[in-house]
Amino acid sequence: MTSKSVVIDVKDSGDASPVAKCVQVANKYESKIYIECDTKKVNAKSIMGMMALGIVPGKEITILAEGNDEERAIEDIADFLVSA
Repeated sequence: MTSKSVVIDVKDSGDASPVAKCVQVANKYESKIYIECDTKKVNAKSIMGMMALGIVPGKEITILAEGNDEERAIEDIADFLVSA
Protein backbone atom coordinates (compact mmCIF):
# COMPACT_ATOMS: atom_id res chain seq x y z
CA MET A 1 0.00 0.00 0.00
CA THR A 2 1.23 3.47 -0.91
CA SER A 3 0.08 6.75 0.63
CA LYS A 4 0.59 10.47 0.19
CA SER A 5 -0.61 13.47 2.17
CA VAL A 6 -1.67 16.62 0.34
CA VAL A 7 -3.36 19.91 1.14
CA ILE A 8 -6.48 20.44 -0.98
CA ASP A 9 -6.34 23.34 -3.44
CA VAL A 10 -9.30 22.65 -5.74
CA LYS A 11 -11.33 25.44 -7.30
CA ASP A 12 -14.96 24.88 -8.30
CA SER A 13 -14.96 25.14 -12.10
CA GLY A 14 -18.74 25.46 -12.34
CA ASP A 15 -19.29 22.65 -14.88
CA ALA A 16 -18.99 19.70 -12.48
CA SER A 17 -18.13 19.45 -8.85
CA PRO A 18 -14.48 18.84 -7.94
CA VAL A 19 -15.61 15.80 -5.95
CA ALA A 20 -17.22 14.25 -9.04
CA LYS A 21 -14.09 14.94 -11.09
CA CYS A 22 -11.89 13.39 -8.39
CA VAL A 23 -14.05 10.25 -8.42
CA GLN A 24 -13.65 10.10 -12.21
CA VAL A 25 -9.87 10.29 -11.85
CA ALA A 26 -9.89 7.51 -9.22
CA ASN A 27 -12.06 5.28 -11.40
CA LYS A 28 -9.42 5.26 -14.15
CA TYR A 29 -7.31 2.94 -11.98
CA GLU A 30 -7.64 -0.70 -10.96
CA SER A 31 -6.14 -0.15 -7.51
CA LYS A 32 -8.24 0.21 -4.39
CA ILE A 33 -8.05 3.92 -3.54
CA TYR A 34 -9.07 5.60 -0.30
CA ILE A 35 -9.08 9.16 1.00
CA GLU A 36 -8.57 9.83 4.71
CA CYS A 37 -9.67 13.12 6.23
CA ASP A 38 -9.61 13.61 9.99
CA THR A 39 -11.04 10.35 11.34
CA LYS A 40 -12.94 9.31 8.19
CA LYS A 41 -11.69 6.95 5.47
CA VAL A 42 -13.73 6.53 2.29
CA ASN A 43 -13.47 4.80 -1.06
CA ALA A 44 -12.23 7.44 -3.54
CA LYS A 45 -14.29 5.76 -6.27
CA SER A 46 -17.55 6.39 -4.39
CA ILE A 47 -19.26 9.71 -5.09
CA MET A 48 -21.37 9.42 -1.92
CA GLY A 49 -18.37 8.58 0.22
CA MET A 50 -16.33 11.44 -1.17
CA MET A 51 -19.20 13.90 -0.70
CA ALA A 52 -19.53 12.77 2.92
CA LEU A 53 -15.92 13.80 3.60
CA GLY A 54 -16.70 17.43 2.97
CA ILE A 55 -13.18 18.22 1.79
CA VAL A 56 -12.50 21.90 1.24
CA PRO A 57 -9.50 23.93 0.07
CA GLY A 58 -6.82 24.12 2.76
CA LYS A 59 -7.75 20.76 4.32
CA GLU A 60 -5.02 18.11 4.58
CA ILE A 61 -5.98 14.64 3.41
CA THR A 62 -4.15 11.36 2.86
CA ILE A 63 -4.55 9.37 -0.34
CA LEU A 64 -4.00 5.62 0.01
CA ALA A 65 -3.88 3.08 -2.79
CA GLU A 66 -3.23 -0.62 -3.11
CA GLY A 67 -2.82 -2.44 -6.40
CA ASN A 68 -0.69 -2.74 -9.51
CA ASP A 69 -1.11 0.91 -10.53
CA GLU A 70 -1.17 2.42 -7.01
CA GLU A 71 1.71 4.88 -7.50
CA ARG A 72 0.29 6.33 -10.71
CA ALA A 73 -3.17 6.54 -9.13
CA ILE A 74 -1.93 8.45 -6.11
CA GLU A 75 0.11 10.89 -8.19
CA ASP A 76 -2.76 11.54 -10.60
CA ILE A 77 -5.26 12.15 -7.79
CA ALA A 78 -2.78 14.30 -5.84
CA ASP A 79 -2.08 16.38 -8.96
CA PHE A 80 -5.80 16.92 -9.45
CA LEU A 81 -6.46 17.86 -5.83
CA VAL A 82 -3.68 20.43 -5.63
CA SER A 83 -3.96 22.01 -9.08
CA ALA A 84 -7.50 21.63 -10.40
